[in-house]
Amino acid sequence: MKTGDRTQESGVDIARPAFPRLSPVTCLLFCVACLLLAGCASLDSLSSPFRRTPPRPGRTSLGEKLVIVPTKAIGNFLIVEAKWDRYGPYHFLVDTGSSVTLVTPALAKRYASKDAPPADAPRVRVLSADGRTTELAPTTLRQLELGQARFDDVFALVYDCAALSAHLGIKIDGILGFPLFRETLLTLDYPHARVLLQSTRSLAAIPGTAIPLHDASKTPLISLRLGDRTFVALIDSGSDAPLSLNPVGLDPSFASAPRTGATVGTLTGERPQHIGRLAETLTIGDHRLPRPIVDLTDELSALGGEILKNFSVTFDQEHDRVYFHRDTRDVIVSPPRRSAGVSFSKTPAYWRIAGVVPGSPADTAEIKPGDLVTHLNGEPVAKWELHRYEQLVASSATIAFRFLEGVHDKVKDVPVFDLVP
Repeated sequence: MKTGDRTQESGVDIARPAFPRLSPVTCLLFCVACLLLAGCASLDSLSSPFRRTPPRPGRTSLGEKLVIVPTKAIGNFLIVEAKWDRYGPYHFLVDTGSSVTLVTPALAKRYASKDAPPADAPRVRVLSADGRTTELAPTTLRQLELGQARFDDVFALVYDCAALSAHLGIKIDGILGFPLFRETLLTLDYPHARVLLQSTRSLAAIPGTAIPLHDASKTPLISLRLGDRTFVALIDSGSDAPLSLNPVGLDPSFASAPRTGATVGTLTGERPQHIGRLAETLTIGDHRLPRPIVDLTDELSALGGEILKNFSVTFDQEHDRVYFHRDTRDVIVSPPRRSAGVSFSKTPAYWRIAGVVPGSPADTAEIKPGDLVTHLNGEPVAKWELHRYEQLVASSATIAFRFLEGVHDKVKDVPVFDLVP
């Protein structure tokens, strides 16, 4: 979906699915090997949202002044839960970096309108699981409900979220793009794992520091400061990365030089992270993040979930501004990025090695891309949902990986190390 390079973040070495992130700046889509938002590029028709206003959300109605949507925090993502029919609950990832909403074939079939999609609907091509190029079909949903909020006539693209579901350990029914919330105040309250919706006519004061949005087409672009220089970045809740930084024109200085990290999947194929720690301070409004970890990119810079998780972020599209709020004024600290030196693409039965960090203990142990992991520390991989695996990497000195080699198993004890001190 959007940032073509979002990756496995929050220290979790799992390649995600690359989503058609339909956000202009991205050329890669989703970072999970199949999803993390990026947008795109070579997608031949995605006339970038910077040049064309994304489709409007249709009719939006709120049953209450303040709608609190049931939400789960998984990794650095906020997943909203909705149940408005006998088939639910449905789960959606909120992706402010995407200029379009994506829904699964099953949901599209159930709620497709009889009306034809807009004639100017974007044509988006992505790589399918078999490596072929396929075009996402446009659709219009009759309705989509999030708690007491109802959205009618929602334009969407049909996308198979199976890879994202496997990565997050929960069935995902769609990705909600930024334009869906055009007619509401959208708050992503990361510290309290909540998503809030209010009328744009609400008279309640919005807490936090107001920052103008840059783009007239309602793309969430804001100005940030690195030291004494200013640059523009996308607010990308569909990525669990920290700061994806395009260094051109900034000449950043590093406390820990960029090195090759995890392998991440994008729409255009896999790529290695180039990850390091800046020696300077990142400033978001009046909030300071000394020496943040960054993933270098040649796409648009973007703030991912690893940084956003420190804030409650409210988007006011009607007035072209966003608010960043924290309950504390303490400086935000970026801890070391720990790693087992391997990235995965996941299925319930096994995790396939997608990449190995050069020079890491996993590399020394001769773990190779394509190897199949069936157990971690003696337990089947199916028991290791995302958050639990993150905790394992963060707290363990060594992880025992059991590999399937023909009809035999082989266990390798792999030390966990600081990828970025």
